[in-house]
Amino acid sequence: MPIESLLVLILVGAIAGWLAGIIVKGFGFGLIGNIVIGILGALIATWLFPRLGVSLGSGIASAIVSATLGAVILLVIVGLIRRA
Repeated sequence: MPIESLLVLILVGAIAGWLAGIIVKGFGFGLIGNIVIGILGALIATWLFPRLGVSLGSGIASAIVSATLGAVILLVIVGLIRRA
């Protein structure tokens, strides 16, 4: 993965983590924690969604949406495990 792609992934993940923290209230980890979750969610989304045949289009907006979905999924899973 080129360094430019990695930087875009980190930026998109940070935005997605912030959005996911707003969407999923009660499962958040604070601003920094949600940004980290967003970066991991972006990685999950870039790996999982193509394998499932899910395509949200191309461009930065669709990358933010897919990364946000990945971060929301990850926040819910981690939040449920943390509460159990």
